[in-house]
Amino acid sequence: MQAVDDIKPCYPLFGEADYQASLKNKRDVFEERHPPEKVQEIFLWTTTAEYQELNFKREALTVDPAKACQPLGAVLCALGFEKTLPYVHGSQGCVSYFRTYFNRHFKEPICCVSDSMTEDAAVFGGQKNMFDGLENARAIYRPEMIAVSTTCMAEVIGDDLNAFINNAKKEGHVPDDFPVPFAHTPSFVGSHVTGWDNMFEGIMRSFTLNHMADKAPGQNGKLNFVPGFETYLGNFRVIKRMMAEMDVEATLLSDPSEVLDTPADGEFRMYAGGTTQGEIKDAPNAISTILLQPFQLDKTKKLVENTWNHEVPKLNIPMGVDWTDDFLMKVSELTGKPIPESLARERGRLVDLMSDSHAWLHGRKFALYGDPDFVMGMVKILFECGAEPTHVVSHNGSKRWLKTMEKMLSESPFGVNAKAWTGLDLWHLRSLCFTDKPDFLIGNSYGKFIQRDTLHKGKEFEVPLIRIGFPLFDRHHLHRQTTIGYEGAMQVVTTLVNAVLERLDQETMGMGTTDYNFDLVR
Repeated sequence: MQAVDDIKPCYPLFGEADYQASLKNKRDVFEERHPPEKVQEIFLWTTTAEYQELNFKREALTVDPAKACQPLGAVLCALGFEKTLPYVHGSQGCVSYFRTYFNRHFKEPICCVSDSMTEDAAVFGGQKNMFDGLENARAIYRPEMIAVSTTCMAEVIGDDLNAFINNAKKEGHVPDDFPVPFAHTPSFVGSHVTGWDNMFEGIMRSFTLNHMADKAPGQNGKLNFVPGFETYLGNFRVIKRMMAEMDVEATLLSDPSEVLDTPADGEFRMYAGGTTQGEIKDAPNAISTILLQPFQLDKTKKLVENTWNHEVPKLNIPMGVDWTDDFLMKVSELTGKPIPESLARERGRLVDLMSDSHAWLHGRKFALYGDPDFVMGMVKILFECGAEPTHVVSHNGSKRWLKTMEKMLSESPFGVNAKAWTGLDLWHLRSLCFTDKPDFLIGNSYGKFIQRDTLHKGKEFEVPLIRIGFPLFDRHHLHRQTTIGYEGAMQVVTTLVNAVLERLDQETMGMGTTDYNFDLVR
């Protein structure tokens, strides 16, 4: 058993005889498990085309979804504004889930509160919870704004956030001029990207909808950038860096890069950084507003066009060479600022890097999954490297995204054999990895179970996971990396090609047997 002077991590500890005997007894006496032979038989059946056909006929069941719920996205959006406390109107367990989800990804403490609705609130409504919750949250945490979102419980019983917040102000629980923007974010529809979009619209509406009299596009000479649900902190920094090099004044509307990456300097901070209220109020005066992830920002686009009177440029997420080119040229066109030589050199370094790695990526097959704009940007990078996507899965992709993705695949010689999917979960993708095996899988940490299952069938069936996306729970500090711009493309290609080379080493490491290509000339 475990001893103080001989501490072992869990996997060797549970391999010891005492633990193995205990686990076997538990299985035999209490679990009523099927025999190992039967378990293996069923496992092998789930890897067949016959099972895939049945799997794809599922209608009412999701197994391992490749998405999260709306309020999770709303919390991240709120965290991007200065001294803003995300507030979830719902049960305490929901907020615990959101906080731990982000805790594990960012390895940072997450400010977020709940008004802890219970059975009483489910019957009588949650207004009393909100009265107490808003008052206590403001007194304890001292925010300058509280951004309210909802969970399933509040939405099922039909709680009216606008009325509750107005009543809370009338009864003096929060001052009348204290900003409490809100968004209805039911967990049973949409996804985390929908929730981000809803919360962003709610915040922008509260500060600008009825304050447009003195606003006019172009008045402040700036550009607005709306990131959408973005968890790579390096992406916020690369946008700011590129704009600085172009001498373009810009505002990132929701910027959690400092909030979620505050230095440990011995000084306690509840909040750090974020988009200020002044920047929100001034946003309609910008030259234009650029949506960095347009397929997930439907409500934002309508607000920007119809309330702010901005013409939203038709751009794709700035990933890869071409789409970063399009992004920078549009910025130059809108501002009249030339693209500097420093960014041209950076582009040249990216092209050189892609040329160096092209031989190793050309013809390699990748299945990938994630949010709609992200996977589309990843496909663009794969195309530019001569790699071939096989299955492109966006669980939360729209019909418009699917149509666009299918067109993109059909127009490239590297994508003609690929298939785009919406509404599929990771159990569907698992079937596809068995029946139409790719060389690699690109996605978040949950894909490790697909890699484990494919390996269990045999080494020749293994589909290694390349971790790019959200969430990344089982690796540290990848959230600080970059995926957009020339810098981001360099990091992505570096990750992809080194995964290929690592796999090659694994396959050619047998001394005197497979090591014909175990060389140092790559």
